[in-house]
Amino acid sequence: MRIRRVVTTRAGGVSKGPFSSFNLGDHVGDDLEAVEANRVRLAEGIGLSADRLVWMEQVHGRTVATVDGPRAEALEATDAVVTKQPGLGLVVLTADCVPVLLGDAEAGVVGAVHAGRVGARVGVVVEALKAMMALGAELGRIEVLLGPSVCGECYEVPADMQKDVEKHLPGSASKTRRGTPGLDLRAGLWNQLASAGVGKIGVDPRCTFEEKDLFSHRREAPTGRLASVVWVES
Repeated sequence: MRIRRVVTTRAGGVSKGPFSSFNLGDHVGDDLEAVEANRVRLAEGIGLSADRLVWMEQVHGRTVATVDGPRAEALEATDAVVTKQPGLGLVVLTADCVPVLLGDAEAGVVGAVHAGRVGARVGVVVEALKAMMALGAELGRIEVLLGPSVCGECYEVPADMQKDVEKHLPGSASKTRRGTPGLDLRAGLWNQLASAGVGKIGVDPRCTFEEKDLFSHRREAPTGRLASVVWVES
């Protein structure tokens, strides 16, 4: 089976103002008709129908949902979703947090995870791996993409917060360009995935705070949300 992964930018949509132009988030204050038009455009662009996209009501937790078909509404209070249903696009929305797209092509199992500071700290990615294995995936076959997020040189946090996250997510502590305490969540997640035995880990090096063609809540709020999508081709 073939697994596909797509990450959007801010370009190519119909939203206006601070959400210009390809905002996929319906919870940030944008015009809902514009968001719906953008979501239809996303589906068409990746070759899926809009009803085959599965969205989450992300709350910075570690709840994982397993789905076997389309959902009319966003999955309530969910930060990770997995499936083995071909042609079902799993979507994670971000604007600085880490989108994590996982797939085992042999088993035909995929997962999408919203890993912000809190979710990464409490192990949402580990929970997603468990849910994928319950569907037949194997750690050594899983390939992961850590999508664009705020980098460790731009993500400044209080020293006690850095220490706490590092305790739960080793490898995430960093130093910002100003020499202050920071967090590099992608580095911590890479370390966590590698330690778990995941077969292949790729990292999109783009920093949402630095790249103006990406949405960043830390750089400018209110703002839109990027979408990262993973699916098994039918």
